[in-house]
Amino acid sequence: MKSSRNHKAYWAFLGHRLSGLALGIFLPIHFYVLGMALEDANRLNQFIKLAEMPAFKLGEWGLVVFLSMHMSFGLRLLALELLPWRSVHDARLSWISWGVVTSAVFGVLFVMGVMG
Repeated sequence: MKSSRNHKAYWAFLGHRLSGLALGIFLPIHFYVLGMALEDANRLNQFIKLAEMPAFKLGEWGLVVFLSMHMSFGLRLLALELLPWRSVHDARLSWISWGVVTSAVFGVLFVMGVMG
């Protein structure tokens, strides 16, 4: 018998949940930086210089991948809940692979500079 934690749907659930948590942690930081832009242009300029560091660039890439992963797996969940399905295994499991591929494509495009 296959463990439920070793199933593609479990990994899709985990990817959706963890990417949502990462984005939820990012949003308050993002709003804080936007507040800096409104209050003090000099502080914002200092932050922008800090954001040019490779660690921040890696973080930006991670956010793009997490955002696309969260969107792909979220659309999958909406389809599961809202669309009629004739059988248990219709197209639902193949959507997981497409979500991973979509996230990878967005990540590669970001690294190549197409999106940034």
